[in-house]
Amino acid sequence: MFRLLGSLIMGALVGWIAGKLMDAEGSLIQNIIIGIIGSAVGSVVFGFLGFYAYGWIANLLVSVVGACIFIWLGRKLFH
Repeated sequence: MFRLLGSLIMGALVGWIAGKLMDAEGSLIQNIIIGIIGSAVGSVVFGFLGFYAYGWIANLLVSVVGACIFIWLGRKLFH
């Protein structure tokens, strides 16, 4: 139960940070979705580069970069 709550809070934080960096404001639900998808994108991208995040700060950075990539791709595909 606490893992789910932690994931939702982390997703919201990641989505909020990425939204600020990419100038894309969204609701809490949108931030959570962007954060969770961004975490997956970041893990895949950094995994291909041979970098694996260990620790809270490293996971946060990888997730934010992944969320920024996700927002950028969304803009390229739908705008």
